Parts: sequence; structure tokens; C-alpha cells
Amino acid sequence: LSGLKTQEEPFFIYLAYQSVHAPHMVPQRYIDQYTSRIRDEKEKVFAGMVSAMDEGIGNITRALESTGLADNTVIVFSSDNGGNVNCVREVTSSNYPFRGGKRALYEGGVRTPSFVWAPTRLTPAKNNALIHVTDWLPTFWSMASLQGRLEPNHPIKTKSLDGVNQWLAISENLPSNRTEFLINIDMKPVACGHRVPHAGIRWREWKLILGAGGPPNGWYPAPTLGGEQQACGDQDSYIELYNIEQDPSETKNVSLEFPDIVRTLTKRILEYNATAVPMGNKPHDPASNPANFNYTWMPWLDMPGHNFVEEVELEEPEEVGKVFKELWLAGNELFEDDINWSEDVCFDSDERINHVEF
Repeated sequence: LSGLKTQEEPFFIYLAYQSVHAPHMVPQRYIDQYTSRIRDEKEKVFAGMVSAMDEGIGNITRALESTGLADNTVIVFSSDNGGNVNCVREVTSSNYPFRGGKRALYEGGVRTPSFVWAPTRLTPAKNNALIHVTDWLPTFWSMASLQGRLEPNHPIKTKSLDGVNQWLAISENLPSNRTEFLINIDMKPVACGHRVPHAGIRWREWKLILGAGGPPNGWYPAPTLGGEQQACGDQDSYIELYNIEQDPSETKNVSLEFPDIVRTLTKRILEYNATAVPMGNKPHDPASNPANFNYTWMPWLDMPGHNFVEEVELEEPEEVGKVFKELWLAGNELFEDDINWSEDVCFDSDERINHVEF
């Protein structure tokens, strides 16, 4: 920032923090400031990580102010998913009153807070418009060209985009430019997540989930809020339909009451899936473990002495699960005792796989 010559010179910064993500660790000076205010040791570390991230962001904002760029800069703070709950025991997150968390298709997993700071372009306001992460590209493009007075996706002349221009929804509190987005279609299991093929879609006020929305699929209040955790939500059906506007906590499955909505959204999922490219999952490579690079996530394929791990054919599901779990634990610097596997009781049958076809 200090190297920019004038305020007219455009720039873009994308900064993805590792905090606050497992493994939870932070220099002691950040933990010490919470010694008298927080009793739980895990929460002290978590709070220290937040403070470290906040300090880093503060360094950027001060640099913007010192160079005179702050008044002509837009800052967006966003997240990739909801808080991690009911899996890694060291996590102190809560998405309450929303259901589920990271890895789930429920609101606790896919709805995240965000803020946009632009002192010369925005007045303080709160907005609950339906905005998807893919909308940021055309929104940024419009701000950088004609201050948002553009039609969605214009003037980007590349491939068609999944995102739409949402600047007017943000700046003038107008309705969102989108009514639908695909949440996910995933045919493979995820550690501490879904064990069967699943898919989800949002259309207007409706959300359809096929397969399994979690785990995590319960409601997890923060300790300071009180209330009893409900680790397992209703899993009697492989089809879940919720009216998010009326029931944002997803407590009532209304799929039997609105079969036409279920059929319409199932058709949309099939249409999305028909255009999907084959999954390109690569075999797990232990050489990517951050422990090999002073616990820093970084590219590793071009590192000296790297030997890519050839894919191993594993025929038994139990063997696949064992290897997957061991690599996941190692990659997150965790041990078996750090993980809460109790939510397996929510998924007591592999027969669900036979009930879900896309």
C-alpha cells in the first residue's frame, strides 16, 4: 500500500487468514490479555486468535489511512462457512439459533455474516438480501467501473458467470439480483460431515436438501447462552424442505406439505448436475501436511525432494474410512482423542446410499 503512487491508481487485495481455524494456536501475548476475563483455556486461545487477526486487519486499515486511500477504498469482510461445531472438541464456535455448522447444508453451515465498509459510498445499514460468494466478482467489477450502475454481469465479456452484480442491493437496500443458488452436490463422504451422497439448493424462501443435510445437523448454543445442545436433528426423511424466511432455524420439514416445490427444485438440482464436470479429487498426499512447512499452509508439489503419493486402490469401505480419517487428523495436527465421533449415532445405516440418486 505504501508503494502506491497516487489515489487514482487502482488496486485489489485478497487476504485469506488461516485464523480462526484449527489447529488453534497463537503467540502467548494474545492469550494473556484474556487471563482475567475468560476462564476456559480453549476459549482464551480462540479469543487470542481473533485478536491476532484483528490486529492484522488493523495494520491494513491504518496503512490505507496513512496513504490517503481509505476514503476511496471498499473493504469486504466475509467467511467461507459457518463455525465448526460438534466435531473437533477444541472448537468453541456456535451458529445458534441456526442449525448445523461447517460441512452442513443447513443455515449454520452456509449462512455467514459479512460487512462492507465504504465511507464515501455507504451509509450504515443492515441487509439480509440473498447474496452468494460468487456475486463478489461482478459486484467489484461494477464498483470499479461505473459505481454500480450496471446490469448484472456487464461489462465482463468473458465466460458467463455464476455471480450477479449486487451493488444496488448493498448500497441502496434494494432486492437481491438473485433468487436461486446451488448449495452443493457431493457424492463422496466428508470427515465429520455427510456420509452419503447429498445435494442442496435455495430458491427464494425455499431450501431443498436431498440425502443428508449434515452432520452436524443439530443446534449448538454457545455456553454463555445456556440451553441444551441438540446434537441430532430430524433425520426421518431423505428429503428435507424448509421455508427459510418463516423457519430460519430449520426446525420443521415441510416436504410432504409442498410436493410440487420438492419436484421443481429436484429438477433444478438434476439440471445443475447434468452440466457438472467430473469430480477431480486427488489422492491425499502426506507431503502437503503443514507440519512439513513450519505449520504453514502452502503449495508443496514444486518443493525440492517432493514425491507425489500415487493413488492407492482401496476396495473395503472400512479401509478407505480409516486412511481418510488418519490423513485428516494428521493434516489438522489433531489426535484421535481430539475428535468427538459421537454423532455417528445420527447415521446408523449405510442403506441411505441406495435411496439417493442424482
